Amino acid sequence: MIRERLDITNPSGLDLAPAGLLCHTATRFLSRIEICCAEGNTINAKSILSVLGACAKCGDDIELICEGPDEEEAFLAISDLIKNGLGEK
Repeated sequence: MIRERLDITNPSGLDLAPAGLLCHTATRFLSRIEICCAEGNTINAKSILSVLGACAKCGDDIELICEGPDEEEAFLAISDLIKNGLGEK
């Protein structure tokens, strides 16, 4: 299992377009991919409704959790996506 805290830095947070990009990327992997939000809620990163429901905004701190056969590749892809602004920077 790989877990790391990350900051949401893109201006619109996990709004529709960034959330869609994150979910689309997550579904490419077999591993379980979850995001733990500030309130302690853990959501499935492969579910667009769950990601949108997290209401993560710019500046929010999240924890990315990947566990499974391709967890390293999944973690690198998604953490890079988040660190690089989810397509908005």
